[in-house]
Amino acid sequence: MPTRISSETVLLVEGKDHRNFFEAFRNHLGISQMQIFNYGGVDELSDYLSTFVKSEGFAGVRRIGIARDAERSAQSAFLSVRSALEKADLARPDAVGEVAPGDPAVSVLVLPDDDAGMLETVLARSFADTRADGCIDRFFACIHPDGPKMRRPDKARTTAFLATTQDPHVSVGVAAKKKVWEFEHEAFRTIREFLSQLGG
Repeated sequence: MPTRISSETVLLVEGKDHRNFFEAFRNHLGISQMQIFNYGGVDELSDYLSTFVKSEGFAGVRRIGIARDAERSAQSAFLSVRSALEKADLARPDAVGEVAPGDPAVSVLVLPDDDAGMLETVLARSFADTRADGCIDRFFACIHPDGPKMRRPDKARTTAFLATTQDPHVSVGVAAKKKVWEFEHEAFRTIREFLSQLGG
């Protein structure tokens, strides 16, 4: 683990892009005492946690948040996180967004928490029904007149949206640090509540 644990509150996220996104969101909310770590891919969480709990500074951690993409199923993603927590002998919440009391207390965020998908699914919801969204519809209809052929349509839509911004970048996390995303949009309400509760 490259960075020493130095905060009572930590958030573990899936990948560098997620870390940049959540750092920007944390700063937007004015939360100063929350350290964010990248645990890698979803299949790496269990091994990461087993090492994390033995790391220097972990004894001072009082709150842990874990965020990951839903992928094929929000429920399956949540159960996978619970399994990793159990292997690391950490508290396990009963549902997404709930806090499992313990030392440290633990909460879990799945993106989105109501369906299959990923962070980009939430991001796409934040610009749904805008003029840009309609233009993106027409663009993909032009490229794929017989219907979508994209394996991850929300990621494709988000990338297309970023191409329309003043300073385009393919990384949604870098875009977050450039304040592209409207963090007060209703699409981000669950994330706002999760981070506010974790950092409160």
